[in-house]
Amino acid sequence: MTVTSERKTGVAAELRHIDKWYGEHQVLRDVSLTVGAGEIVALVGRSGSGKSTVLRVLAGLSQDHTGERLVTGPPALAFQEPRLFPWRTVRTNVGYGLTRSRLPRNEVTTRADKALADVGLADRAGSWPLTLSGGQAQRVSLARALVAQPQLLLLDEPFGALDALTRLSMHALLLQLWRIHGFGVLLVTHDVNEAVALADRVLVLESGEVVFETEITDPRRPPGGTTASAERHRVELLEQLGVQL
Repeated sequence: MTVTSERKTGVAAELRHIDKWYGEHQVLRDVSLTVGAGEIVALVGRSGSGKSTVLRVLAGLSQDHTGERLVTGPPALAFQEPRLFPWRTVRTNVGYGLTRSRLPRNEVTTRADKALADVGLADRAGSWPLTLSGGQAQRVSLARALVAQPQLLLLDEPFGALDALTRLSMHALLLQLWRIHGFGVLLVTHDVNEAVALADRVLVLESGEVVFETEITDPRRPPGGTTASAERHRVELLEQLGVQL
């Protein structure tokens, strides 16, 4: 049974006992997880572990699974590739996130400009996507996801293709926007350091199963910084992923 858009106080999203198959191959096995309202949860795992499939189920892009899906309002998504329309300006790319809202055109423009201001790109509203740097394009993608003011933000390795310095800048931006808007976040990532730096909780997925969960002791430390507890979490997660240091 699947339930969508059920409002639950204090919960942005929840999966209960999700199983999913691709043909004869089972990709998710009894997956249960919760993303609290205003909570950042990171999902880490090796390639092929099922991370992106979990995100697709939460996003409502997968219907052929068993179990329950409960989500507060329509979720927003941002991917590793910005997926901007090259024939649309930056402003109209962001406004595309409101296509289901039936808002008047002037309101769409106003909200798009506000979202671009939030990500520091108010001066690029009339630009074309191909003129943007990789970091700027990812900021536009984030603005497009947030323009509809979602209660759940789903991130599928959104910073994986960026250089190290731009990635740190995007981490800081995500945390800034999260503090302002208070949405729940599920961050799918292969980067343990990123998970520890950003998340309140980290889940490890292996062969389609959640095999480990840990609460980060001091989440949202300054991006690029380090603490003893952060290092302990990093080592613990790497061991769960089969990496011996």
